[in-house]
Order: sequence, then C-alpha cells, then structure tokens
Amino acid sequence: MLRGNLLAKVDEKGRLKIPASFRKLIEKSFGNEVFITSLDGSCARIYPLKIWTEMEEKISPPPLMRPERIKFLSVANYWGQETAMDNQGRVLIHVRLREFARIQGEVAVVGNVNYLEVWNNAELKSRVEAHPFTMEDAERLANTLGPGKV
Repeated sequence: MLRGNLLAKVDEKGRLKIPASFRKLIEKSFGNEVFITSLDGSCARIYPLKIWTEMEEKISPPPLMRPERIKFLSVANYWGQETAMDNQGRVLIHVRLREFARIQGEVAVVGNVNYLEVWNNAELKSRVEAHPFTMEDAERLANTLGPGKV
C-alpha cells in the first residue's frame, strides 16, 4: 500500500525522482511501467501500469458509449502518458500537466493506496487547510464502510 507524504524534486527537464520507499513498493509489486495522468489538472496521478489497465478493464464492459466512460477516458488521456521509471527512479511528467498543476522544484508525493499523487506543495497545503476532514466526513465514511469499520 502506498501511503504517506514525502517530498521530492522535479528537475529542469520535468523528471520527478520518485521517493525510494514508494519506488521500492511499486517496482516490487508492479514493475517500473506507469501511467501518469490527472482528472482535473490539479495534480499528477502516477498509477502502476497494471493498476491503470485493471481500471480500464473495469469500465470497458458494454455499453462502450456511456458518456461518463467517454469523459473519463478523454480527460485521463488528455493529461496522460505511459512511461517507465528509469534506473534512478525518475519519471517524466508531461509538460502540459506539469505547467497547469505548477509541478516544479520541490513537490509533495502522496501515497493514495494504489497510486501516487504529485502536488505543488503550496497548493496541497492550501487544499488541506481549506477542506479539513470533519466529523461529518467521518460519519459518512463510517456509514459507507458499515458499523465498526473505521
């Protein structure tokens, strides 16, 4: 499981060096191929290619022309690119996404169970402060999971 928040650097060529602890988990479980995308341009999402492929398969059953499926894939592919970690654990983040999300210099790399999010530090801090986790959120989550699961 990918969890936690680690700092990393994006170099002048737009390559992110994935923090070693995340890199080891990804390589051990999934290999070095990844799909980097976003759903709204606010951050980059780095999916092990195996996880991304499984998601595509889950949304592939007919009808193929479902509007939400088309929209999801259009957005994901607009921001996305398939790539692989190099020997130093670096991945190239597409310039369009890098510029829109202001992913440059020191960034936050956040584990999100089976994928990573890469954020501009100031943007992530602002979002966390503007939208704190509340007791109402905890109640909704508990109701989703069932009694005694949180």
